[in-house]
Parts: sequence; C-alpha cells; structure tokens
Amino acid sequence: MQGTQIGNGILAGLVATIVLSILMLLKSAMGMMPQLNAIEMLTQMSAHYAGLPRSPVIGWIMHFFIGTILWGILFALTVPALRGAFWLRGVWFSIGAWLLMMILPLPMAGAGFFGLNLGIGAPIATLVLHIIFGIVLGGTYGSLDQKRREHHGETAQRTR
Repeated sequence: MQGTQIGNGILAGLVATIVLSILMLLKSAMGMMPQLNAIEMLTQMSAHYAGLPRSPVIGWIMHFFIGTILWGILFALTVPALRGAFWLRGVWFSIGAWLLMMILPLPMAGAGFFGLNLGIGAPIATLVLHIIFGIVLGGTYGSLDQKRREHHGETAQRTR
C-alpha cells in the first residue's frame, strides 16, 4: 500500500468527518433527538475509561480522530477489497463502521445494544448519518485516486 493511498484515505476521512459534523450540529440546532449526542458520549467515555477531562473538546477531538485517522486509514486499506463505484465502497465500509458502533461504543456509553435505550430512532438516524459519511468518504477518495492516476499517467480504475 502506497503512502499516497493512506494520505488520500485520511484526507477523505477528514472531508467526510467535516460533513458529518455539520449534519450533527444541524441536528442539534433543530432539537432532533437530543438524547443522541455522539460528542457527549465520546466525552463521557473518554472521562470514564481513559480518565480524560469531561470537556466537549475531548469529544470533538475523539470524533475527528476516529473519522479522519481511524476510518480514513481503514478505508484506504479495505478499498481494494470492496466492489463498485468508490461512493458505493464508502457506503459498504460505513455500514460496517455503523455495525461496530452499534455493538461496541453505544453499549459502553450506556445507550444499549444498537442504542435502543435512546429509542428506535437512534439506530436509524445513526445509519443514515453513516451512509452519508460513507458516500462522502468514498466519493472524495475516488476523486483523489483519479487525480493521482491522471497525474501518473495511469488509466482510471474501472469499477467492478
């Protein structure tokens, strides 16, 4: 795996995380599902499990680290194994990330398996947000990959 693909994954993860963050802020400003607050959950988990200060800044740092670094790198590593257009690869990847969130951090944060302690809307809302994240992640990664290939005189990768 070339460093360029990892870099593209991180950059795509950053763009997708910014879009997701804007949607999360809009959701909050509209008063939609106030009980579903990922930043608050990350803040509480960081304080409880890592002894970090109970500050929303910590929650936002964790949010950007997970979306940009963790998911960005993992997407870059898994993208060759996924099929379809890049945006669709992002969707498949983000559904996997959503499933992990449903069975690991949400129960750890006290939201229950699949976040059902927060109501039936929680898994649905988080799935929609993850799918949007995946579309942006894959679409951005695909654009960066195409530019890299054009720069190096390679033919564009065909989707399968």
